[in-house]
Amino acid sequence: MAKNREQIYDELLVIRCRQGDSRAFDELVARWQRRLWNYAFQVVRSEAAAWDILQETWLAVIKGLSKLQDATFFPQWIFRILNNKCADWLRKKHLHRKLNDDLTNQAMYESAVQKENHEEYLLHRAIPKLPADSRVLLSLRYGEGFEVNQIAEILRIPEGTVKSRLHRTVNKLRQKMGQKQNG
Repeated sequence: MAKNREQIYDELLVIRCRQGDSRAFDELVARWQRRLWNYAFQVVRSEAAAWDILQETWLAVIKGLSKLQDATFFPQWIFRILNNKCADWLRKKHLHRKLNDDLTNQAMYESAVQKENHEEYLLHRAIPKLPADSRVLLSLRYGEGFEVNQIAEILRIPEGTVKSRLHRTVNKLRQKMGQKQNG
């Protein structure tokens, strides 16, 4: 398949970018920005999110462009990055929505728990006061039943990081519950 002038020019820009030419990078962004944004918008259906995802994509391109061995693969490579960023956003949105749904249902649950088990009641009162990333970890581990390695894959962080964050989160919960019991 013969390459057209646009493809050849993009390859040249990629090569110049890899050599440190910032003007070539600016031109590459100008040539691809709208196309990438349109794709992101079609996937996530949010203008603001599409812009955020695009910014994350360009940051990933800056960090990884030197690893792209063959400039002819730039279109596939950048769309793979963009698609992964969109998937990350959708996954986070889904987790956030699920967490909000869980917390919304908590009010009904609290009255029943309070009558049955005071400690469990304190736990369910303390969880919403944790930072969002801690709540996500708790939801994935104890709400959804994912193993540490699965959480690491979902959140794209090392297993050791998941373990240490879970440990810290559980300790924070214990402290909050201890303060409530003592207070």
